[in-house]
Amino acid sequence: MTQRQSDDSADTPIAVTGATGRLGGRVARLLAAAGMPQTMVVRDPARAPRLPGATTAQATFGDHSAVRAALDGIDRVLMVSASETLDRVEQHRTFVDAAAEAGVRHLVYISFFGAAPDATFTLARDHWATEQHIRSSGMNFTFLRDNLYADFAPALVGDDDVIRGPAGDGRASVVAQDDIAEAAVTVLTHAPEHAGVTYDLTGPQSLTFEEIATILSEATGRAITYHPESVPEAYRSRASYGAPDWQLDAWVSTYTAVANGELDGVTEDVPRLTGHPATALRTLLFR
Repeated sequence: MTQRQSDDSADTPIAVTGATGRLGGRVARLLAAAGMPQTMVVRDPARAPRLPGATTAQATFGDHSAVRAALDGIDRVLMVSASETLDRVEQHRTFVDAAAEAGVRHLVYISFFGAAPDATFTLARDHWATEQHIRSSGMNFTFLRDNLYADFAPALVGDDDVIRGPAGDGRASVVAQDDIAEAAVTVLTHAPEHAGVTYDLTGPQSLTFEEIATILSEATGRAITYHPESVPEAYRSRASYGAPDWQLDAWVSTYTAVANGELDGVTEDVPRLTGHPATALRTLLFR
């Protein structure tokens, strides 16, 4: 194992997973703009962004040997959670084990707000399991538990301009991906200060879906409304997509977690890490 650097100098080896995606790509671009060298660990190097000071390594989370080779000589890693699949936790465990074997000192993991073994949102349980495996790996870690992405709010609207889901009048403190990316860069570039810390990343407001619909209406000029489905109604309205049962459970439980109050609450972690107020949904949509 090569000797690692322990300071926050510009030549500290950093790796970013998911650099071809929306969140990982944001982080990669911010690191490049800051003059930080990085390795982008991606499935398809041809799709990786061309950034100054960046190299690419090909690996999937479930390929232990490829991950170990990609992370050799790397000090800090941003682990953006893998795509939603039935075996995602297994893929995560493989990646974490390979990172530890490669000598990674600090793993920054993109988790989910309220991650717990009994979380209503089924995929938040996966994040909890991954966190526990990282804790047992021997590496330093930081968990960034993101609330629902504010950027995805427009995608919740159906073709009939209705948001449907069994969220009742529950609230979610939706957070902008740009804010998450900035927070991640702060942690990656000042890792020792954040070792062992879990941050709950939220927007500045906790909103009901009716309030989200109102903001979307203002931004689009369309009359967008929210229909609070029952749970059986939610399963029926999504059955036509032909998704597997675990995926339907994940979709529906996103809303029931909101109804149960598990995505409510605003923290100061985004301002603390970024140095500016968290971005409101209205601000994001009117940019």
